[in-house]
Amino acid sequence: MSGGVAQLKDEGSQRQVAVAGAAAGLVSRFVIAPLDVVKIRLQLQVHSLSDPLSVRDVHGPVYKGTLGTLKHILRAEGLTGLWKGNIPAEALYLAYGSAQFSAYTYISHLLDALPPPYHLPSAVNSFLGGAAAGACATTATYPLDLLRTRFAAQGPDRVYASILASLRHIAEHEGPTGFFRGLGAGVSQIVPYMGLFFAGYEGLKPILASSVIPMPFGTSDAAAGIIASVLSKTAVYPLDTTRKRLQVQGPTRQKYVHRNIPLYSGVTSTLSHIWKNEGRRGLYRGLTVSLLKAAPASAVTMWTYERAMGFMLAMEKGAGEE
Repeated sequence: MSGGVAQLKDEGSQRQVAVAGAAAGLVSRFVIAPLDVVKIRLQLQVHSLSDPLSVRDVHGPVYKGTLGTLKHILRAEGLTGLWKGNIPAEALYLAYGSAQFSAYTYISHLLDALPPPYHLPSAVNSFLGGAAAGACATTATYPLDLLRTRFAAQGPDRVYASILASLRHIAEHEGPTGFFRGLGAGVSQIVPYMGLFFAGYEGLKPILASSVIPMPFGTSDAAAGIIASVLSKTAVYPLDTTRKRLQVQGPTRQKYVHRNIPLYSGVTSTLSHIWKNEGRRGLYRGLTVSLLKAAPASAVTMWTYERAMGFMLAMEKGAGEE
């Protein structure tokens, strides 16, 4: 690798990309798991903290901010409460990371191969490749995302005894479509998010790598990932909140830690309901912790990906020279 400035789509084989992407997903998930649980709990909280009357009849916790939520979970559920849903989440990040990077490189190569006059600028290729890869990976791994949300939403009283029990219950009481509740919001969110993220990352990486102030240990990759992720995450955050609200719909809706989650039916109506009843703050509830989560997650993801890819390429080169 030439100082980490080569584009992702030009590095390694499909197998190497898949392995590096999977490794990046696993490591980043381990790092940000507690923040993910805090974020989900805040997104599912529908009462307004500025209106005392709205919490008067609430049967369940009332979370106040990132640190307050973290302390509340530790006090009420112990340290393991911060890793609820971690098993399906690890499987999700493993599968998602592999599918995302594999789809991105494959689609980017297809776009690069377009003949004139259909050849697109590099920035457009990065956006389209990232958007399409995000949509493919989101759809393929969505049931794991739904399970992650439902387990993270469980309070001291467990809704599902195990992952196997949750699979059986959803299949029996909600059918196959139950595993894909909120998929529309997920795809609507991930397409612009991943498109903006990859376009921003590919554009920022060479700039930061060649900056006047050198960044040690490949941290230019991490910095590019942080900036691209924060900007992209903020732009599409209301759809993320919508996805979480839709994922806990169904027969177990009133059994989670928040007992008063409303009944929602679709992406547009959910957005409208949140805006009408909770205002703009409702749509962006948990954004602070989401950005705190997005920064280290993206930094660790891209840093791990680049290091894993560099290691495999070095091993391949060393084997070829023997």
